[in-house]
Amino acid sequence: MKPIKVGLLGIGTVGGGTFDVLKRNQEEIRRRAGRAIEIAMVADLNVARAREVAGAGCEVVSDARLVVDNPEIDIVVELIGGYGIARELVMTAIANGKHVVTANKALLATHGTEIFKAAQEKGVIVAFEAAVAGGIPIIKALREGLTANRIQWIAGIINGTTNFILSEMRDKGLDFATVLKEAQRLGYAEADPTFDIKGVDAAHKLTIMSAIAFGIPVQFERAYVEGIDQLQAIDIRYAEQLGYRIKLLGITRRTAQGIELRVHPTLIPAKRLLANVEGAMNAVLVQGDAVGATLYYGKGAGAEPTASAVIADLVDIARLASADPGHRVPYLAFQPDAMADIPVLPMSEITTSYYLRLKVADKVGVLADLTRILADAGISIDAMLQKEPAEGENEADIILLTHQTQEKHVDAAIVRMEALATVSGRVTRIRLEQLS
Repeated sequence: MKPIKVGLLGIGTVGGGTFDVLKRNQEEIRRRAGRAIEIAMVADLNVARAREVAGAGCEVVSDARLVVDNPEIDIVVELIGGYGIARELVMTAIANGKHVVTANKALLATHGTEIFKAAQEKGVIVAFEAAVAGGIPIIKALREGLTANRIQWIAGIINGTTNFILSEMRDKGLDFATVLKEAQRLGYAEADPTFDIKGVDAAHKLTIMSAIAFGIPVQFERAYVEGIDQLQAIDIRYAEQLGYRIKLLGITRRTAQGIELRVHPTLIPAKRLLANVEGAMNAVLVQGDAVGATLYYGKGAGAEPTASAVIADLVDIARLASADPGHRVPYLAFQPDAMADIPVLPMSEITTSYYLRLKVADKVGVLADLTRILADAGISIDAMLQKEPAEGENEADIILLTHQTQEKHVDAAIVRMEALATVSGRVTRIRLEQLS
C-alpha cells in the first residue's frame, strides 16, 4: 500500500519534533497504521531552516498555499497557529478534500463550528489531539474512552507556563513579576506571555474539551477568563496555611441550569492529586457518572510530547481514511445532528466556594460586621484565619473561606465590605473547589 503523504505547514518546535519522532519510530508507526506515513512537503517562511530540518527527499516551499493545493498531499498538518492565515489554509485544505491535523487550539476554539461543518460536508477528518494538553491523549479519552459516561465535570491544569510560575511562587515565596522573568529566561514563558498568564490559552483548550464532554458547540466567547497576573504571593502563603494550594484551573461543569465554562486561579485542597501537579506539567481530572474520577497527567507542551499527539492523529487518519464518513468518530464526540443547545452560564450564576482576604482596622466589632454582611447575603463561613497586626501597624489581614454560594451573592457582599470604614482597599477574592 502506498504511503500516506503529509504536507506540513510550519516547521518550528513541534514541526521539528514531528520529523524526529516519525523518523525514529517509522517502523513502529507503519506497523500500527498499516502503511507508511511520510512528510512529502513543508511550507515555512524560513526556507533555509526548513530544508535543514526536513532534509533531502522533502519539498520545501515558502508559500503554504502550494501545499494545500497539491493533489498529491493526503493530509495537511497545520502548525502555524493563530486565527488568520491558519483558518484560510485549513478551510482551503478541507475544500480540496484533504484531511487536516492541527495543534491550533485558538483556531478551533473560535472557528471550530465552521471548520467541523465544512469537514463533515466534504467527508474529511479534522484531528486535533495536539491542540489540548500536548502529549496527554485527553481528546481521545473524552471522545472514545469515556463515551459510555455522562460527563459531569472537568477540571484541568492545562497551561504549563502558569503552573510553573505558581509552583515557583509557592516553593520560593517570590512575587509574580520575579518568577515570570525567570520563566522567560528558562524558556517556559514567551517573550509576550499574555495568552498564558491572562488565562486565554487555557480557555481555548477548555472550550474544546467542554464541547466534547457535553455535546455543545465551541463557544469561547462565552467563557469566563481570569489569569494569574494579579495573584499575590501572600495569598499563596495563606492558602497553604489553610491546607490549600492555588492553581490556574480550567473548569467546565454540567448543571441543571446550564454549563459552567471558566478559567481562573483556584484554591484546591493540598491532599488532592491535582494540587500536587508541579512545574510545567499538565493534568486533567474528568468526573463521569459510571467511571467516577479519572486523571490524565503528562507534559502539556514541548517538541516531542506534542509531536506524539500529532503523529497519533496521522495514524488514526491512515486507519480511518477509507472508512465511511458516517461510521467515523464524530469531531466533537456527539453526532453533528445531536448537538445540544445548552446555555453557558454567566459567571454571576455559577456556584462555588470562596477565599476572601481583607485588610481591616484592628478594632473591636470588625469581624462581627463582616460576618453580618455575609449572613445577610446567605453566605456561611467554613473557616477563618485572623493575623495579628505587624509591629507598629494598626491593620491586619482576615481570611475567610465560605461554603458554596452563587457568585452574585459574593459580589454583593464584597461591595458592602469594601464600603466599611474599617476595611482598607479592595477585597481579594479567589474561588475554591473541593474537587471531590
